[in-house]
Amino acid sequence: MRIRTAASALALLLATSLSAVAADNVYAPYDPAPAPLAPAANDYGDADFVFELGVSGIVSPEYLGSDEYQINPSPIISVEYLNLPGIGSFGGKDGLGLSIGPSFDYIGDRDTGDYPELNGLDDLDATYELGLKAGYEWQNAEVYGAVRYAFGGADGFVGDIGANLIARPTDRLVLKAGPTASFASSDYMNSYFGVSPRESVASGFQLDAYDPDGGFKSVGVAASARYEIFTDWFVNADAKYDRLVGDAEDSPIVKAGDENQYFFGLGVSKRFSLDLW
Repeated sequence: MRIRTAASALALLLATSLSAVAADNVYAPYDPAPAPLAPAANDYGDADFVFELGVSGIVSPEYLGSDEYQINPSPIISVEYLNLPGIGSFGGKDGLGLSIGPSFDYIGDRDTGDYPELNGLDDLDATYELGLKAGYEWQNAEVYGAVRYAFGGADGFVGDIGANLIARPTDRLVLKAGPTASFASSDYMNSYFGVSPRESVASGFQLDAYDPDGGFKSVGVAASARYEIFTDWFVNADAKYDRLVGDAEDSPIVKAGDENQYFFGLGVSKRFSLDLW
Protein backbone atom coordinates (compact mmCIF):
# COMPACT_ATOMS: atom_id res chain seq x y z
CA MET A 1 0.00 0.00 0.00
CA ARG A 2 1.10 3.59 -0.60
CA ILE A 3 0.63 4.29 3.08
CA ARG A 4 4.10 2.99 3.98
CA THR A 5 5.91 5.43 1.70
CA ALA A 6 3.80 8.40 2.78
CA ALA A 7 4.11 7.57 6.48
CA SER A 8 7.90 7.22 6.20
CA ALA A 9 8.14 10.61 4.48
CA LEU A 10 6.07 12.29 7.16
CA ALA A 11 8.08 10.71 9.97
CA LEU A 12 11.35 11.85 8.37
CA LEU A 13 10.05 15.38 7.90
CA LEU A 14 8.92 15.58 11.53
CA ALA A 15 12.24 14.30 12.85
CA THR A 16 14.11 16.85 10.71
CA SER A 17 11.88 19.67 11.91
CA LEU A 18 12.26 18.81 15.58
CA SER A 19 16.01 18.36 15.45
CA ALA A 20 16.41 21.79 13.84
CA VAL A 21 14.53 23.72 16.52
CA ALA A 22 16.35 23.18 19.81
CA ALA A 23 16.19 26.92 20.61
CA ASP A 24 15.83 27.99 24.22
CA ASN A 25 13.62 31.02 23.49
CA VAL A 26 10.30 29.11 23.43
CA TYR A 27 7.84 28.76 26.27
CA ALA A 28 4.79 26.62 26.92
CA PRO A 29 1.34 27.86 25.88
CA TYR A 30 0.23 30.79 28.04
CA ASP A 31 3.20 30.47 30.44
CA PRO A 32 5.10 33.74 30.97
CA ALA A 33 8.50 33.75 29.28
CA PRO A 34 11.65 35.58 30.38
CA ALA A 35 11.32 39.31 29.73
CA PRO A 36 13.86 39.56 26.87
CA LEU A 37 12.10 36.82 24.94
CA ALA A 38 8.46 37.70 25.53
CA PRO A 39 7.39 41.20 24.49
CA ALA A 40 4.36 42.63 26.23
CA ALA A 41 2.33 42.06 23.04
CA ASN A 42 2.58 38.32 23.70
CA ASP A 43 1.14 38.55 27.20
CA TYR A 44 -2.39 37.07 27.08
CA GLY A 45 -3.49 38.83 30.26
CA ASP A 46 -5.91 41.11 28.38
CA ALA A 47 -6.82 38.74 25.54
CA ASP A 48 -10.50 37.92 25.03
CA PHE A 49 -10.08 35.62 22.05
CA VAL A 50 -7.19 33.18 21.55
CA PHE A 51 -7.21 30.99 18.46
CA GLU A 52 -4.89 29.09 16.16
CA LEU A 53 -4.60 28.91 12.39
CA GLY A 54 -2.39 26.74 10.22
CA VAL A 55 -2.15 24.16 7.47
CA SER A 56 -1.37 20.46 7.50
CA GLY A 57 -0.68 17.72 4.98
CA ILE A 58 -2.92 14.70 5.59
CA VAL A 59 -2.41 11.12 4.45
CA SER A 60 -5.83 9.43 4.34
CA PRO A 61 -7.72 6.67 2.48
CA GLU A 62 -8.79 7.61 -1.03
CA TYR A 63 -12.38 6.88 0.03
CA LEU A 64 -13.98 5.52 3.20
CA GLY A 65 -13.12 1.83 3.26
CA SER A 66 -10.33 2.08 0.67
CA ASP A 67 -7.01 0.28 0.91
CA GLU A 68 -5.26 2.97 -1.17
CA TYR A 69 -4.07 6.32 0.19
CA GLN A 70 -3.65 9.93 -0.87
CA ILE A 71 -2.09 13.15 0.49
CA ASN A 72 -4.14 16.35 0.68
CA PRO A 73 -3.78 19.74 2.42
CA SER A 74 -6.04 20.47 5.39
CA PRO A 75 -6.54 23.67 7.42
CA ILE A 76 -5.84 23.85 11.17
CA ILE A 77 -8.41 25.92 13.06
CA SER A 78 -8.67 25.88 16.85
CA VAL A 79 -10.36 28.17 19.39
CA GLU A 80 -8.47 27.98 22.69
CA TYR A 81 -10.05 30.79 24.72
CA LEU A 82 -13.10 33.04 24.34
CA ASN A 83 -14.38 35.58 26.84
CA LEU A 84 -17.98 36.79 26.32
CA PRO A 85 -19.08 39.66 28.59
CA GLY A 86 -22.18 38.78 30.58
CA ILE A 87 -21.93 35.11 29.57
CA GLY A 88 -18.56 33.84 30.75
CA SER A 89 -15.36 32.42 29.34
CA PHE A 90 -14.53 29.16 27.59
CA GLY A 91 -11.12 27.56 27.72
CA GLY A 92 -8.24 28.80 29.79
CA LYS A 93 -5.25 31.00 29.12
CA ASP A 94 -3.10 28.19 30.45
CA GLY A 95 -4.54 25.91 27.74
CA LEU A 96 -6.62 23.99 30.28
CA GLY A 97 -10.33 23.87 31.09
CA LEU A 98 -13.42 23.86 28.89
CA SER A 99 -13.09 24.73 25.22
CA ILE A 100 -15.83 25.11 22.60
CA GLY A 101 -15.23 25.80 18.94
CA PRO A 102 -16.09 24.99 15.35
CA SER A 103 -15.70 21.50 13.91
CA PHE A 104 -15.52 20.75 10.24
CA ASP A 105 -14.37 18.10 7.82
CA TYR A 106 -14.16 17.60 4.09
CA ILE A 107 -14.34 14.35 2.14
CA GLY A 108 -13.41 14.51 -1.51
CA ASP A 109 -15.55 13.15 -4.30
CA ARG A 110 -15.60 9.44 -5.07
CA ASP A 111 -15.31 8.75 -8.80
CA THR A 112 -16.04 5.06 -9.01
CA GLY A 113 -14.51 4.90 -12.49
CA ASP A 114 -11.12 5.25 -10.78
CA TYR A 115 -11.66 2.11 -8.67
CA PRO A 116 -12.39 -1.20 -10.41
CA GLU A 117 -13.65 -2.70 -7.14
CA LEU A 118 -16.47 -0.09 -7.10
CA ASN A 119 -17.65 -0.77 -10.65
CA GLY A 120 -21.41 -0.15 -10.91
CA LEU A 121 -21.72 2.29 -7.99
CA ASP A 122 -22.86 5.87 -8.52
CA ASP A 123 -20.27 8.61 -8.19
CA LEU A 124 -20.34 10.70 -4.99
CA ASP A 125 -19.76 14.44 -4.89
CA ALA A 126 -17.54 15.97 -2.20
CA THR A 127 -19.07 16.14 1.28
CA TYR A 128 -18.79 19.15 3.60
CA GLU A 129 -19.25 18.77 7.35
CA LEU A 130 -19.87 21.70 9.71
CA GLY A 131 -20.63 21.65 13.42
CA LEU A 132 -19.32 22.18 16.94
CA LYS A 133 -16.72 20.53 19.14
CA ALA A 134 -16.20 20.72 22.87
CA GLY A 135 -13.56 19.39 25.23
CA TYR A 136 -12.21 19.64 28.73
CA GLU A 137 -8.46 19.44 29.38
CA TRP A 138 -6.66 18.80 32.65
CA GLN A 139 -2.92 18.80 33.14
CA ASN A 140 -2.53 15.13 32.21
CA ALA A 141 -5.78 14.14 30.48
CA GLU A 142 -8.62 15.41 28.29
CA VAL A 143 -12.02 14.37 26.93
CA TYR A 144 -13.63 15.72 23.76
CA GLY A 145 -16.52 15.32 21.37
CA ALA A 146 -17.83 16.82 18.12
CA VAL A 147 -21.05 16.74 16.11
CA ARG A 148 -21.29 17.91 12.49
CA TYR A 149 -23.97 18.14 9.82
CA ALA A 150 -22.92 16.77 6.44
CA PHE A 151 -24.15 18.03 3.10
CA GLY A 152 -23.12 17.62 -0.52
CA GLY A 153 -22.29 14.06 -1.53
CA ALA A 154 -23.67 12.74 1.77
CA ASP A 155 -26.37 14.11 4.05
CA GLY A 156 -26.93 13.51 7.74
CA PHE A 157 -25.04 13.78 11.01
CA VAL A 158 -21.59 12.51 11.92
CA GLY A 159 -19.46 12.92 15.03
CA ASP A 160 -16.49 11.86 17.12
CA ILE A 161 -15.77 11.23 20.79
CA GLY A 162 -12.51 10.43 22.54
CA ALA A 163 -10.14 10.83 25.46
CA ASN A 164 -6.39 11.30 25.79
CA LEU A 165 -3.63 10.94 28.30
CA ILE A 166 -1.25 13.90 28.10
CA ALA A 167 2.49 14.05 28.72
CA ARG A 168 4.56 17.25 28.82
CA PRO A 169 8.21 16.16 28.72
CA THR A 170 9.40 19.75 28.26
CA ASP A 171 7.86 23.22 28.26
CA ARG A 172 7.79 23.08 24.47
CA LEU A 173 6.53 19.55 23.78
CA VAL A 174 3.05 18.11 24.41
CA LEU A 175 2.23 14.46 23.64
CA LYS A 176 -1.29 13.01 23.57
CA ALA A 177 -2.68 9.52 22.95
CA GLY A 178 -5.95 7.74 23.59
CA PRO A 179 -9.03 5.94 22.23
CA THR A 180 -11.46 7.48 19.78
CA ALA A 181 -14.76 6.52 18.16
CA SER A 182 -16.99 7.95 15.44
CA PHE A 183 -20.70 7.63 14.70
CA ALA A 184 -23.03 8.61 11.85
CA SER A 185 -26.71 8.75 10.95
CA SER A 186 -28.30 6.22 8.57
CA ASP A 187 -28.39 8.71 5.67
CA TYR A 188 -24.68 9.35 6.00
CA MET A 189 -23.88 5.64 6.33
CA ASN A 190 -25.98 4.79 3.29
CA SER A 191 -24.15 7.35 1.13
CA TYR A 192 -20.71 5.87 1.81
CA PHE A 193 -21.40 2.24 2.62
CA GLY A 194 -24.77 1.42 1.01
CA VAL A 195 -25.37 -0.39 -2.28
CA SER A 196 -28.78 -0.04 -3.95
CA PRO A 197 -30.35 -2.96 -5.84
CA ARG A 198 -29.78 -1.06 -9.09
CA GLU A 199 -26.10 -0.55 -8.28
CA SER A 200 -25.75 -4.22 -7.36
CA VAL A 201 -27.09 -5.21 -10.79
CA ALA A 202 -24.80 -2.64 -12.48
CA SER A 203 -21.81 -4.18 -10.70
CA GLY A 204 -22.65 -7.59 -12.16
CA PHE A 205 -23.62 -8.65 -8.63
CA GLN A 206 -20.01 -8.32 -7.51
CA LEU A 207 -21.39 -6.00 -4.81
CA ASP A 208 -24.48 -7.22 -2.97
CA ALA A 209 -27.34 -4.82 -2.27
CA TYR A 210 -26.87 -3.34 1.20
CA ASP A 211 -28.79 -0.82 3.33
CA PRO A 212 -26.80 0.13 6.48
CA ASP A 213 -28.28 1.64 9.63
CA GLY A 214 -26.84 4.51 11.63
CA GLY A 215 -24.68 4.02 14.71
CA PHE A 216 -21.00 3.67 15.50
CA LYS A 217 -18.90 3.89 12.36
CA SER A 218 -15.40 3.24 13.71
CA VAL A 219 -13.30 2.79 16.82
CA GLY A 220 -9.60 3.35 17.09
CA VAL A 221 -6.69 5.14 18.70
CA ALA A 222 -5.14 8.53 18.00
CA ALA A 223 -1.84 10.15 18.97
CA SER A 224 -0.36 13.60 18.48
CA ALA A 225 2.83 15.54 19.15
CA ARG A 226 2.95 19.33 19.34
CA TYR A 227 6.22 21.30 19.48
CA GLU A 228 6.52 25.07 19.93
CA ILE A 229 9.39 26.00 17.64
CA PHE A 230 9.12 29.75 18.22
CA THR A 231 6.84 31.85 20.39
CA ASP A 232 3.28 30.98 19.28
CA TRP A 233 4.50 28.91 16.29
CA PHE A 234 3.94 25.14 16.39
CA VAL A 235 4.78 21.97 14.51
CA ASN A 236 1.89 19.49 14.79
CA ALA A 237 2.13 15.77 14.04
CA ASP A 238 -0.88 13.44 14.20
CA ALA A 239 -1.51 9.75 13.62
CA LYS A 240 -4.72 7.75 13.90
CA TYR A 241 -5.86 4.19 13.33
CA ASP A 242 -9.56 3.52 12.79
CA ARG A 243 -11.26 0.15 12.55
CA LEU A 244 -14.59 0.35 10.73
CA VAL A 245 -17.23 -1.43 12.81
CA GLY A 246 -20.91 -2.34 12.77
CA ASP A 247 -22.82 -1.73 9.56
CA ALA A 248 -19.84 0.10 8.06
CA GLU A 249 -17.58 -2.95 8.46
CA ASP A 250 -20.24 -5.24 6.94
CA SER A 251 -20.57 -3.14 3.79
CA PRO A 252 -19.62 -4.82 0.48
CA ILE A 253 -17.68 -1.63 -0.30
CA VAL A 254 -15.45 -2.13 2.74
CA LYS A 255 -15.09 -5.85 2.10
CA ALA A 256 -13.73 -4.95 -1.34
CA GLY A 257 -11.26 -2.57 0.31
CA ASP A 258 -10.07 -2.60 3.93
CA GLU A 259 -11.79 -2.08 7.29
CA ASN A 260 -8.47 -0.83 8.71
CA GLN A 261 -8.02 2.89 8.04
CA TYR A 262 -4.88 4.91 8.73
CA PHE A 263 -4.39 8.67 8.94
CA PHE A 264 -1.20 10.74 9.29
CA GLY A 265 -0.74 14.49 9.41
CA LEU A 266 2.10 17.00 9.68
CA GLY A 267 1.55 20.75 9.77
CA VAL A 268 2.49 24.19 11.07
CA SER A 269 0.23 26.58 12.97
CA LYS A 270 0.34 29.96 14.69
CA ARG A 271 -1.55 31.19 17.76
CA PHE A 272 -3.24 34.62 17.68
CA SER A 273 -4.77 36.66 20.50
CA LEU A 274 -7.26 39.54 20.32
CA ASP A 275 -8.44 42.04 22.90
CA LEU A 276 -12.09 42.40 21.85
CA TRP A 277 -13.81 44.23 24.67
